[in-house]
Amino acid sequence: MVIAFGREICCNIDSAESREWLVTNGIGGYASGTIANLLTRRYHGLLIAALKPPLGRTLMLAKLDETAVYHDRAYPLYTNRWADATMEPHGYNYIESFHLEGTTPVWRFALADAILEKRIWMQQGANTTYIQYRLHRASQPIALAVKALVNYRDYHHTTSAGDWQMSLETLERGVCVTAFPKAAPLYLLTDAEAEAKFRVSAALYNWHYGLDLAAEKRRGLDCCEDHLHAATFHMTIAPGSDLTLIASTEKNPELNGGTALESRHTYDQQLLQKWSKTSKSPDWINHLVLAADQFIVSRALPEEPEGKTIIAGYPWFSDWGRDTTIALPGLTICTGRWEIARSILRTFARYVDRGMLPNRFPDAGGEPEYNTADATLWYFEAIRAYIDATGDDELLTELWPVLCEIVDWHLQGTRYNIRVDPDDGLVYAGETGVQLTWMDAKIGDWVVTPRIGKPIELSALWYNAIQAMASFARKMGKPHNEYQQLGDRTAAGFPRFWNASIGYCYDVLDGPDGDDSSLRPNQIFAVSLPLNSISPHSANSLSAGMHQETRYTPLLTPIQRRGVVDGCAQQLLTSHGLRSLSPQHPQYRGAYGGDQLQRDSAYHQGTAWGWLIGPFVLAHLHVYKDSAQAREFLKPMAHHIMSGGVGSLGEIFEGDAPHSPRGCTAQAWTVAEVLRAWLAINTVGV
Repeated sequence: MVIAFGREICCNIDSAESREWLVTNGIGGYASGTIANLLTRRYHGLLIAALKPPLGRTLMLAKLDETAVYHDRAYPLYTNRWADATMEPHGYNYIESFHLEGTTPVWRFALADAILEKRIWMQQGANTTYIQYRLHRASQPIALAVKALVNYRDYHHTTSAGDWQMSLETLERGVCVTAFPKAAPLYLLTDAEAEAKFRVSAALYNWHYGLDLAAEKRRGLDCCEDHLHAATFHMTIAPGSDLTLIASTEKNPELNGGTALESRHTYDQQLLQKWSKTSKSPDWINHLVLAADQFIVSRALPEEPEGKTIIAGYPWFSDWGRDTTIALPGLTICTGRWEIARSILRTFARYVDRGMLPNRFPDAGGEPEYNTADATLWYFEAIRAYIDATGDDELLTELWPVLCEIVDWHLQGTRYNIRVDPDDGLVYAGETGVQLTWMDAKIGDWVVTPRIGKPIELSALWYNAIQAMASFARKMGKPHNEYQQLGDRTAAGFPRFWNASIGYCYDVLDGPDGDDSSLRPNQIFAVSLPLNSISPHSANSLSAGMHQETRYTPLLTPIQRRGVVDGCAQQLLTSHGLRSLSPQHPQYRGAYGGDQLQRDSAYHQGTAWGWLIGPFVLAHLHVYKDSAQAREFLKPMAHHIMSGGVGSLGEIFEGDAPHSPRGCTAQAWTVAEVLRAWLAINTVGV
């Protein structure tokens, strides 16, 4: 499947502005926008630099407004929507096609008999964006005037210009814009040399006021923004030639556009070559392999200078502990990038505190936040998957003390009442005003789904972790009986979750109001996690020597496992994931939109989550042993990569049909879990 659109999409403004592209640089910076070249989010821009990688994200180059002159006719190639709701000009009408060239978005503008191509990509490891124009076909040269609109603000905010004046310095190849004395400079340069092909004129503090951000308006946020027109580049492009503009925080970036583009293509091809050694796959899966890399970024530490982490989602999430540990197997192990997995596992081990991994790292810096009960338990599963794939005894030996510490803290109790109940071996967590599970929406002091008590996925994850510890201990020749006994205790207590009257599991036990029988997707992990119910698809993926002597007691009976899968299939399953709450529940919210109160109150009350399709597919495969049917559940994702965030998979979808995409346009764990499920289905005969 080639991701490409013609005029039927590109020249329809509703379709073109609802499809967004993304390019990244591997250190947390990115560029993003719409096919229509229309800004609709505060998070859109051509250079959103990570000034304190992977965070400190700062919008520096907002957009380029290009006008081409060909045979004495002017063609505005850009589109702006203004605060009074008018749209001027309508440059999207000249877009003949749009496609992805690996991860590089490519536009083709039709100007009479001329075709002008535009490409955007970033340099890996640098806050540098390239915008290349190539005159693919023409009967004479094109004159191109490119207005650079700049800014300097946190990517979560918007700008009202006021009397703000930036410093502008003219350089040999362009200009340097400095927002204020201590700001990081923005270099706007070109790879053109001859005066006949290039000149630049300063705009002298010409602000463009009142650009309307329609997507922010739908989210109930500030939706009007000002950008500074810093300079205009005047270029002449001959038929068959190209010119490149470079936006960078570096004084001397690579100026050869052809060389930079070749480096980008080579990088993408190397990713696909690693994947091809693992599996042969359709084009849409190959696109997801490239998308997977966009979430992997650097997080250097003094003791781990090459440390890595995972951005939870674009355009607004940073790296989260929970999202990282869930997404790691799909993004790195499945794609054959074991060295990245190893680095992430080592990096996060440095942040373990009182037996917990951090939930998130604040954008503005400061201490990590540890309000998560599940991220640490997902960490065990990520390590298990890595060790099974690599047999890396050295890393296991290094991490073993940290893992033992985590287990000890869970047994004695840690923050937020997170502890293993010695009576039934189940995990209790929670206190008023704190959100601890992945259903973590909080509005002011209101935790929408507090789930205080014993959430089912925590005990499922705990059992999976303890079984992994028993296997690790055997592998290392260490005592393992304690872990086996802990696992047996949890397995004996887990049947408490089964609700025979409704045919599936309780979501939470022993809460302030008793047991919660709401049908939510969390019980799917009791079936999908590999050490909770050994099955052909999971057992074959476990290294033979590591697990052969470990005693596994499935948490649920075969009939109960089928009840869990059927309950989720009949009430929670959508084309793009599982609903977070059954439509039959009185608190179900099938629409997602409006201001933060409206959105967050629906976030886990019926909104469908893309990442959950992976665990569901694996659980269904375990119960029904039908790989063809399991494949069918993933097919809608092949269509979704053509909408929303093109080439990637989104965060959430409305619970009600037609299940429109919402939230982040590119989400790490959604991409990861679809890759992991697809690989499991297509490499193991069931």
